Amino acid sequence: MLNRLTDTLNFQTQALTLRAERQRLLASNIANADTPGYQARDIDFARALREATGEVGTPGAMATTQAGHIAPLAGARGESGKVYALQAQTNLDSNGVDMDRERASFADNSVKYEATLRFINASVRTTLDSMKSPNQG
Repeated sequence: MLNRLTDTLNFQTQALTLRAERQRLLASNIANADTPGYQARDIDFARALREATGEVGTPGAMATTQAGHIAPLAGARGESGKVYALQAQTNLDSNGVDMDRERASFADNSVKYEATLRFINASVRTTLDSMKSPNQG
């Protein structure tokens, strides 16, 4: 029973962490919209979530030999897993940021981040309510 509760929260925690990383990348793209030669980057969220939950193997992951070792980020969460966005049009300064696409992606990701937070909040609230005794109001 407890495994089902923790599995659900672990999945949502991974999703929230990945949404935060994607938000950081999108904000970086928007901030560098006027930087000559800057190429917009993004992550494949679905692939990153599958890797984070262990559904598929993480390419480039290093094995740790001791419990205290810190493994570097790999797969979609590592630098090599970030993909360059396709340019909709060519700019004279070779900047690959499409502000319309970046703003739309930023707003979409913000809504999904908020939805994940609400789901976690509701899940915790439901769990706490189920643990109350019938005499508590």
